[in-house]
Amino acid sequence: MDSKTITISILLSLILLCNPSIAQQQQQPVTPPLAPALFVIGDSSVDSGTNNFLGTFARADRLPYGRDFDTHQPTGRFSNGRIPVDFLALRLGLPFVPSYLGQTGNVEDMIHGVNYASAGAGIIALSGSELGQHISLTQQIQQFTDTYQQFILSMGEDAATAFISNSIFYISIGINDYIHYYLLNVSNVNNVYLPWHFNQLLAFSLRREIKNLYNLNVRKMVVMGLAPIGCAPRYMWEYGTENGDCVEPINDMSVEFNFLMRYVVEKLAEELPDANIIFCDVYEGSMDILNNHDRYGFNVTSEACCGFGKYKGWFMCLSPEMACSNASNYIWWDQFHPTDTVNGILAANIWNGEHTKMCYPMHLQDMVIQKAK
Repeated sequence: MDSKTITISILLSLILLCNPSIAQQQQQPVTPPLAPALFVIGDSSVDSGTNNFLGTFARADRLPYGRDFDTHQPTGRFSNGRIPVDFLALRLGLPFVPSYLGQTGNVEDMIHGVNYASAGAGIIALSGSELGQHISLTQQIQQFTDTYQQFILSMGEDAATAFISNSIFYISIGINDYIHYYLLNVSNVNNVYLPWHFNQLLAFSLRREIKNLYNLNVRKMVVMGLAPIGCAPRYMWEYGTENGDCVEPINDMSVEFNFLMRYVVEKLAEELPDANIIFCDVYEGSMDILNNHDRYGFNVTSEACCGFGKYKGWFMCLSPEMACSNASNYIWWDQFHPTDTVNGILAANIWNGEHTKMCYPMHLQDMVIQKAK
C-alpha cells in the first residue's frame, strides 16, 4: 500500500470517527418505496404548480403561499405549506412528485410519479372556467395517457403495465362543480337539477373516468370525497352566518355526494377485476377537526389566516400583509383551502386513520402492504 493510499484511508477513518452518523448511514440499507410512483389527478386541493403555467386567476405562485413550505417559497400549492399528497409521498418513501407542466417531459423526471391536478378543475369541464384556463379532468387523464405511452416506449409494454398497476393514483376533484358551477347557477343548472340529481350526475361522471383509468391499467386508486365547504370562510361571509356557524345547506350537498360516491366506489371495486379502490370521506375527517379543534391545537376555527373581510372570506389572499403570523393556529389558510397543519392531519388519516377513520374499506397503508382490514 503506497503512502497516498494510506493517507486517504486515515482521512476517511477520521471523518467516520468524528461523524459516526455517516458510518451508520453507510451501514443502513436503503429502504425501497412502498409503491413505485404516485400519480395525482384533481383540483386546487392537490395542485402542486400546474396553474403557474396557465392564464388564470387561480394561481398560488406568490407569497404568502408557500411561506411555510420546505423551501419557504411559493410553488403553486394552495396552502401555506404542504398539501396532502406531499405528506403521503413521504409515507410511501417517494419524493414530492412534480406537476405535469413543471417538468421536462423526460421519463427520468416522471419515474416517481406526476401531479396533473389543476386549480379550478371540476368533474364538469365548464366548472371554474370563469377563473381562466385550467386543465379539466378529462384533459388530465389524457395527459396521463401520454405519460403512459412514454413509459411504454422507454421500458417496454410489460414493464410499463406492471409499473402503472402497482403505482398509487390519488383523485381529489368535485368541489369546484359546486363553488364555480352549481352555487353560481351556471347555465341555469339549479332549475335543471335538484342537489341530489346534480350529485348523481357528478358521481356517475367520475365513475366513468375511474373506469377509463382502469382501462389504462391503473389498479390502485384513492378517491377523495368533498370537504365541508359550507364551513369555508367564503360562504360564512357570503351567507352572513353568526358565531362561525357553517352553512348547512351547502354542507348537505357535500354529505350527499360523499354518500353516493362511497357507494359507487364499493360497486366499482366489485365490478373491476384486481381493482383496489378506497374512498376517503374528507367531510368526516374535517368535521372531526372542527368539532375537536382544542384537541388538535387550533385556536381559530372559522376565520382564515389570509384574506380580507369578515372571516377573511370576502377576498382572496393576495399579499403577505393580509396573512396571520402563525398559520398553525388556524384551520383555514384562505377562503377555501386548509392550512398545512390540517393537510397533515388529513393525510395521516388517509394513511392509517391515525386521528379518525375516514377511508373505506381500508387505509392507504393497508393497500400498499396488501392487507385490508
